[in-house]
Amino acid sequence: MFIVKKMLGSLLMPLPFCLLISFLGLFFLWRGKRVLTGKMLIALGLMGLTIMSYNPVSRVLNTPLNCKYEVYSQAQWKNTPVGYVVVLAGGHKSDPNLPATSQLSGHSLIRLVEGVRVLRQNPGAKLILSGGGAADPVPEAAVMADVSRFMGVSPDDMILESTSKDTEGQARLIKPIVGTAPFVLVTSAIHMPRSMALFQHMGMNPIPGPAGSTSRIKAPLSPGDVFPTVGALNDTTDAVHEYLGLAWSKLKGQI
Repeated sequence: MFIVKKMLGSLLMPLPFCLLISFLGLFFLWRGKRVLTGKMLIALGLMGLTIMSYNPVSRVLNTPLNCKYEVYSQAQWKNTPVGYVVVLAGGHKSDPNLPATSQLSGHSLIRLVEGVRVLRQNPGAKLILSGGGAADPVPEAAVMADVSRFMGVSPDDMILESTSKDTEGQARLIKPIVGTAPFVLVTSAIHMPRSMALFQHMGMNPIPGPAGSTSRIKAPLSPGDVFPTVGALNDTTDAVHEYLGLAWSKLKGQI
């Protein structure tokens, strides 16, 4: 089921989905049947891919997710003792020829750095690193632990959860560790709404610690917004991934 979910989710991302529609249209044209349908599918696929590659579109999709929670500040939560800082994995690829920092994805590295920053604000707290290997033989939690040591975190202050495959699994496996005590949950800002909902649904009390962009300042239009960009398509893909994840979690009764 996990593999099927991942494959289906990947297929529904903007780039593969729009290409699939376009190639289906080409198939109809090559056969010489349903020519009008083929032309419409090709046009729909190309238009969809182009629209989702514009910065204004990606901002509209991302803002409701990125800006839901503010950056963690110990001063804001000074009356809430924190015993744990939980960092959720965001992707990695183990390679002994690369430094540990290069084995983590950009999402994971930003989350980990933010997690260490939050840990520094809560002396005595433990850093929980959560993430398995999925198709990789080396658990992501182990790679994050290596990078954390480089940043001065003692191994005695780290707890590794290295068997989960997705966010729901992370919540389920972390609950026995943290119980109902308040803890800071660190993940990408765009991933935070779904993560908070999953952890809260299991009876935990997470404090949001979003990593990455959480700016509520409306970005002015720039000359670069006139053209589609790969960066905008990546941002749109992240948003679509989260909206599909929220829908799946609701369908499964997980939130």
